Amino acid sequence: MVPVTDLWLPIVLSAVFVFVVSSLVHMVLQVHKGDCAKLPAEDRVLEELRGHSIPPGLYAFPNAGSMKEMGSPEMIEKCKRGPRGFLTLMPSGAPSMGPNLALWFAFSLVVGLFAAYIGGLALGPGAAGRDVLQVTSAVAFAGYALANATDSIWKGVPWRITVNYLFDGLLYALATGATFAWLWPSLSAA
Repeated sequence: MVPVTDLWLPIVLSAVFVFVVSSLVHMVLQVHKGDCAKLPAEDRVLEELRGHSIPPGLYAFPNAGSMKEMGSPEMIEKCKRGPRGFLTLMPSGAPSMGPNLALWFAFSLVVGLFAAYIGGLALGPGAAGRDVLQVTSAVAFAGYALANATDSIWKGVPWRITVNYLFDGLLYALATGATFAWLWPSLSAA
């Protein structure tokens, strides 16, 4: 067993490397460039939404107030007529990537912490690099990638987009696992 406190360096560096890889994925490879389509009649739709002062949040439409109402003839007819979907509204204002990037880095630290915790429980000092890579990459993949599938299952996000995020998650997982394999404590350090 390796205590998490002995793995602080790979936790931090894996977050740094994931941050770099994600920057390359988004800015150089531009894998997600076509993920979001422009809303037809965007200006009219936005003007209509502004007129209702809707607070930021996640909205489903049509929205049944209960499971019982979901099966009502009126709700079924609304769903048949469409459109059906989800709408995420963010606070108004100029886009700012700073807070999002800070949260992304913090999230990467948390994924690294879980990779360290589970890797530390499963493997001892001096573990083979291949074993460290396998365990910590698997944990990181679960953290970075698997939850994206629920958006395709429940929210209608096209599977093509989810596959792109699974690809991202694989790259981030490999960066995490490689960092841990590189910096895993040796037997002499124990």
